[in-house]
Amino acid sequence: MGRRWTARDVRELIAAAPLATPRYELVDGELLVTPSPGLPHQLAVGRLLNTLTTYLDGERLGSAVTSPSDVELEPEFVTQPDVFVLSNEERRRALAEGLPIRGLLLAVEVLSPSSSRHDRVRKRPLYQRHISDYWIVDLDARLVERWAPRDERPELITETLSWHPSGAATAFALGLTRFFESVLGTD
Repeated sequence: MGRRWTARDVRELIAAAPLATPRYELVDGELLVTPSPGLPHQLAVGRLLNTLTTYLDGERLGSAVTSPSDVELEPEFVTQPDVFVLSNEERRRALAEGLPIRGLLLAVEVLSPSSSRHDRVRKRPLYQRHISDYWIVDLDARLVERWAPRDERPELITETLSWHPSGAATAFALGLTRFFESVLGTD
């Protein structure tokens, strides 16, 4: 077995090269390093961030954020979901105390060739232990995998992605056909 990394080691890597393009994450003592994502990935992240922000502003439930931003749901697990939603309480705590983020309402990963295994296999159990909704956006298959705690298989969504967090008057809804067309340039 190779070196066992710690959260402190990862933070030192990031601090030593704050403008470096790889993303550093820590799962079960293993350092995960992924390269900069491609344009479709970034377009998907931007679209999700905008749509979730509009919804959350109306519901006043929390904030949508993108990485890079350290999330530490358990000690020695430092992840950076592509898009995530934190409650108003966690936002206030993080603003007052600083990073890492310690609680999420939602985590979203947009698959890239270099991140697919990590998003589906390595990070998923962590998210399932702490978050009621984890979405994996598969641009190639044009679908979203929705994972809930204790799910052994995801719900595969191809039409409308909906999310009704606790305390919301209305549900978030995203038409996936239009979403994928706008991201992949076929609109």
